[in-house]
Amino acid sequence: MIAACALPEEALLQRYAAQAGCYTDCFETALPQKVALPAFLEAFYGSWLFGLEKLVLRGHLRGKPINWDIAPVAAGSADAYAAWTVEGRGDGQILMRDLGGHTRSYLAVEDTAGGGTRLLFGSAVVPRAGQELPWLARAIVPLHRFYARSLLRAARARLV
Repeated sequence: MIAACALPEEALLQRYAAQAGCYTDCFETALPQKVALPAFLEAFYGSWLFGLEKLVLRGHLRGKPINWDIAPVAAGSADAYAAWTVEGRGDGQILMRDLGGHTRSYLAVEDTAGGGTRLLFGSAVVPRAGQELPWLARAIVPLHRFYARSLLRAARARLV
């Protein structure tokens, strides 16, 4: 249901896949119905699993003015959500950058034959200029991959 996949050539995350020292990944799932990017964003960031991440973020971002409503970002009328800002938008895709500037989240939808939709979720971890990824970032890649698949699974469940 959830599988690792290659980034599409036109993916906004490609710039990091081509950058030396960056970690990138991408996962996919398919749905039999058409799903627009705003619906995918709302399902992803509104999932029960992302709700747990929000709890952690609320504690970390305490006291800072934060937009916790993904709908304006999904609609294209805002460029910030929680700990992310929009780095880029394209046809059926969005690339978000974390406040620290070292991680990226990529979400995309692609139409499939028969009226279905391919949902994509990818990530990038970007090292500081001229450095390689810290050992801790490299060490937690397996956990990150599990969590990324789980987030996509939770979003898919909201859309089925």
